[in-house]
Amino acid sequence: MLFYNFTCYYAMKAEYMQHNFDKILDRRGSGAIMTDLLLERYGRDDLLALWVADMYFETPAPIREAIERRLAHQIYGYSVPAASYWASIIDWERELHGWKFRRGEMTFIPGIVRGIAYVLQCFTQPGDKVVVQPPVYMPFLNLPRDNGRQVVYNPLIWDAAAGTYRMDLANLEEVCGKESPKVLILSNPHNPAGIVWPEEDLAAVADICQRHGVLVISDEIHADMALEGAVHHPFQTVSPAAADVSIAFAAPSKTFNIAGLVSSFCVVPNPRIREPFFHYLEANEFDGPLFLSAIATEAAFTQCGEWRRQMLAYVKGNVDFVCDYLRQHVPGIVPVRPQASFLIWLDCTQLGLDHDTLIDLFVNRARLAFNDGVAFGPGGEGHMRMNVGAPRAMVAEAMQRLEQAVKSLK
Repeated sequence: MLFYNFTCYYAMKAEYMQHNFDKILDRRGSGAIMTDLLLERYGRDDLLALWVADMYFETPAPIREAIERRLAHQIYGYSVPAASYWASIIDWERELHGWKFRRGEMTFIPGIVRGIAYVLQCFTQPGDKVVVQPPVYMPFLNLPRDNGRQVVYNPLIWDAAAGTYRMDLANLEEVCGKESPKVLILSNPHNPAGIVWPEEDLAAVADICQRHGVLVISDEIHADMALEGAVHHPFQTVSPAAADVSIAFAAPSKTFNIAGLVSSFCVVPNPRIREPFFHYLEANEFDGPLFLSAIATEAAFTQCGEWRRQMLAYVKGNVDFVCDYLRQHVPGIVPVRPQASFLIWLDCTQLGLDHDTLIDLFVNRARLAFNDGVAFGPGGEGHMRMNVGAPRAMVAEAMQRLEQAVKSLK
């Protein structure tokens, strides 16, 4: 008992330390997709890589230490997650978002993208229609197609006055009525534009989908990264209809930079949806976390709240830096200021470049690896996605390279 109190004291003390997000770590050679697939994806490996949606920040010390303590045991056999693992998720979501659910309404999922695929396989058949809201995270488009489903678009509307996108709810009603889709995949918060959707819009989506018998998959992986006072609304909390028609996915992976540990979970309040889906997961043995996933998740949700607060403040500083820099030095590129996460959607259409020239500008002139907006579907043309979850010096270097590259076009 004395040992337990001693270690808890130092864990609490570490929790309130100032973390160094300026530290630059070399990820090359670690198997990181961010750096080690550059040659394959971009044709050259001398790029400043800010494309994949994980961060350059050190994973919080309490998570690393919890993993190291477990790895010190000499046997890595079959394991079962502790009850405290499930409780840490339930407590975190209730305290941070007011999202209340019971243990029986949730389960582990081996990645949100995989989870979406499982939903499609469980509840739809080849040829069924799936609604997406482009421009949106690439797998939302690719997964249905690759699984033989038809993608139906409910495009977002650009609101120039607000400097962001809004949902086209009238079109969603029309699409659901005419196309009879089985599923809508919702990005909440939105990737790539970082939108924290208004509660009333989410409730309207739920009402439309309930009337038309459409199952909503709500991807909430960026939920814990709301910026500048924005408040995330878990889809299932906005109305009884939302809880009735949805499967929600979330994870600590983006927030605490542990994407490689596969630590996602899903929540399904409606037993008519939950029972067949959880049976599908259990029958195929998809519902059991690896022991490191459970350990990392519990450490993140019980010991890393202060790290998260400091990280979000740093990311906001990076967002401010990029927005200010582009406005002053590269006005032809207009950032959509995110309300959540470490991704910035860059509108490059004012440069007046065709697609190939835009890619050449970023890759060969600026030597930057960002995400090509075309991959995000209709409305992504002429855009790029930048990851600012990195030390300020790297972000500044990226902006300087981009400024010089744009100047070289003249």
